[in-house]
Amino acid sequence: MLSRNLYILAATLIVFSLLCYVLGFTGITHEVGAPSDSSLWRTIGIVLLLLGLFVALLGVLQGMFEQAERRTPGGQANIHREHLRQRDSGKNERKRRG
Repeated sequence: MLSRNLYILAATLIVFSLLCYVLGFTGITHEVGAPSDSSLWRTIGIVLLLLGLFVALLGVLQGMFEQAERRTPGGQANIHREHLRQRDSGKNERKRRG
């Protein structure tokens, strides 16, 4: 569920980065009253793009971990309990033999 929110945030950041990057290359920076530092617009666009890609990576990782938790019944705690049961049953079986 959290991964969906991260995807939305990443998409928003990437859209704003593309808008800033395009604004840096258009002629609007030379118009009267417009912010005129085009290198600043490009820099902001690149920073937002990198931030958006990083958030998208976090969303992918979060989605993978959520899927892994759903596939294991009870999650990691149940796997740990099952391992302890198998270990204890192995000890009990050795005690019966010896």
